[in-house]
Amino acid sequence: MGCMATTGGGGTRVKAARRPEVRLPALEPYTGGELEPDGDYDGLEFREADLAGQDGGGARFMDCALRACVLDETGLGHARFLDSVLTAPRGVGTDLSEATLRDVELLDARLGGVQLHGAALERVLIRGGKIDYLNLRGSRLRDVVFENCVLVEPDFGGATLERVSFPGCVLKGADLAGATLSDVDLREAASLEIARGVERLAGAVISAGQLLDLAGALGIRVEE
Repeated sequence: MGCMATTGGGGTRVKAARRPEVRLPALEPYTGGELEPDGDYDGLEFREADLAGQDGGGARFMDCALRACVLDETGLGHARFLDSVLTAPRGVGTDLSEATLRDVELLDARLGGVQLHGAALERVLIRGGKIDYLNLRGSRLRDVVFENCVLVEPDFGGATLERVSFPGCVLKGADLAGATLSDVDLREAASLEIARGVERLAGAVISAGQLLDLAGALGIRVEE
């Protein structure tokens, strides 16, 4: 098994991810009751809203803030989040399949089993918090930063990652099977554990220490 990942030596350059620059306008509090499929939400603040089990499939959120909202099994498939901030969301089984997130900040999340398969993420910052069993199979990630968060068994199977970085992140049991990586920077990850697809690290840059940790999975025997 071969691995083309570089270790950052010799002046290795990786194109840095462009972070979102979200500047929210003055927001109006959301008082519209339950979410509506294909709804249009613009310039609204959802504060501590219980959106569990609601169906907002295909909805558009533009210049919105969702703060401390409950998202248990909330249906947001094909939804679009544009120039928006989600702070301290919590929930299990949130459906964001084939959603679009562009210029979005997701901060201090406490989520489990989030379905983001087939989604498109561009200029997204995911900072702090913990996300268990994040499903990103077949998704397209461009200019995405996972910062100081814990990802337990994230599934990047078949996904395309371009200019993605993981500073300060703990990755436990990541699945990269069939993934395509380009300018992916893993050097600053606090912990890197790959359960499947370690050979897909071509196009990523890792540290020498990480390479040593992954040697067994790569079929490399290291002797003193």
